[in-house]
Amino acid sequence: MMTLLQNTLLVALVLTSFGMLVSGRLGVYIRIVALQGVMVGLLPLVAGHAVPTLHLVFVATAIIGLKGFVFPYLLSRALRESKTRREMNPFVGHLSSVFFGILALLGSFWMDSRLSLQSHSSSELAIPMAFTTILIGLFLIVTRRTALSQVIGFLVLENGIYAFGLAIVYEVPVLLELGVLMDVFVAVFVMGIAIYHINREFDHMDIDRLNTLRG
Repeated sequence: MMTLLQNTLLVALVLTSFGMLVSGRLGVYIRIVALQGVMVGLLPLVAGHAVPTLHLVFVATAIIGLKGFVFPYLLSRALRESKTRREMNPFVGHLSSVFFGILALLGSFWMDSRLSLQSHSSSELAIPMAFTTILIGLFLIVTRRTALSQVIGFLVLENGIYAFGLAIVYEVPVLLELGVLMDVFVAVFVMGIAIYHINREFDHMDIDRLNTLRG
């Protein structure tokens, strides 16, 4: 039963990442990354073979609270302050983005078979799904123009890294986990402030247009 729940969460993590490749609406991006935050928070509770401990419940609650609610709230606030609602002209189109996602998925399974990493997870999908999420997060950072999309890509990347770490090392000290969450929180908070000031000064969030500035 635990393996089935874990596989469901891992597949849903990748499917929601594909949803970002298809959609251009920033509001949808935020809702998807909030859903991913909840799913990533639930992973520690279903990734092991034993009954979840108080430590795991605490970590899962912290992850769900930050990734599922706090981060999306900060991103939604930045979106409301801006006049941008869509990712209008990404460097790579949506159809090509989906094609990349398929290649990333196939490549992740290939890398998993070649690297032969020992997984502490009960699911054989853990490492390939984590790899795919990492690659899609990097792709969003590189190919999207708006600052908000790049911040969301960073969060997708971090979700993949967390899922990968959970598959390799099941038991992680709680202080280390909270330290990583705090680093991500600070990064999102700082980038949210940067988005606000970029939009206020230049009336847009298009990072590519900043290249036209001259000192």
